[in-house]
Amino acid sequence: MYQSAVKQRILSVKEEFTPVENSLADFFLHNTKQMDFSSKNLSKVLYVSEAALSRFAKKCGYKGYRELIFSYQNDLAQETDEPDVSKMAQEVHDRYWELLQHAFSMLDEVQVARVAGLMSGSRRVFVYGMGSSGFAAQEFQLRFMRLGLAVEAITDPQMMRMNSAVLDAEDMVVGITLSGKTKEVLESLHLAKANHARTVLLTGLTRLAADGLYDEVLALAAVEGLDTGAMISPQFPVLVIMDMLYTYFLESDISLKTKKHQETLEALQREHWRHGKE
Repeated sequence: MYQSAVKQRILSVKEEFTPVENSLADFFLHNTKQMDFSSKNLSKVLYVSEAALSRFAKKCGYKGYRELIFSYQNDLAQETDEPDVSKMAQEVHDRYWELLQHAFSMLDEVQVARVAGLMSGSRRVFVYGMGSSGFAAQEFQLRFMRLGLAVEAITDPQMMRMNSAVLDAEDMVVGITLSGKTKEVLESLHLAKANHARTVLLTGLTRLAADGLYDEVLALAAVEGLDTGAMISPQFPVLVIMDMLYTYFLESDISLKTKKHQETLEALQREHWRHGKE
């Protein structure tokens, strides 16, 4: 974001200003509009003398008021031409906050606990996802593997189908599709279900729960355009649900799973130390 030279000078000497000069400083720091900045006009607008404007300019390091205003008008022009980064950042913040609020308003903790229980009772857990959902699936594997869960992320559609064909009632599949329209993920879940595997779907298209094709459908918060990643990551609502599942899964046997987590960290540290010695 463009930094106004005049504003920087004002801020650098602000502690030296008189009360009148402080009022002038506040004007120049907060004004965002081009106007008639002549000393005659501004003295009327701000109820100060033209001599006060001149003294203010010199205290800021300028030869006189005209030099200050010339620089100030150039600064305003550049600030107007550039995007308001603060406004843009606020918009992103608001979208994330909206999505987070939406996620927790939809949250069914009883269902989350139930799914965590299914995970604990499964021999193996496979997580299917493609695109950004594939990245979320890989994060799912990383998080839960550290707690001792036999979990594997699969992001290739052919591998999903082949894997689903050899599952049984002791296995579980978690499918992730924010749009609810990723055919490869949905069809692979149906095949897994046909082989009696437990199936859980994470999706923003909650009407799929009515199909009765999945053991559980966890609703993901979604806003318009989220699946395209236009402003914020489409992985965000998946990660919110993942963190909830992680918490419930950990709590079901916290001492053992904390021990497993520590063991994986120590294994990584040993590997890092070994490579450091080579």
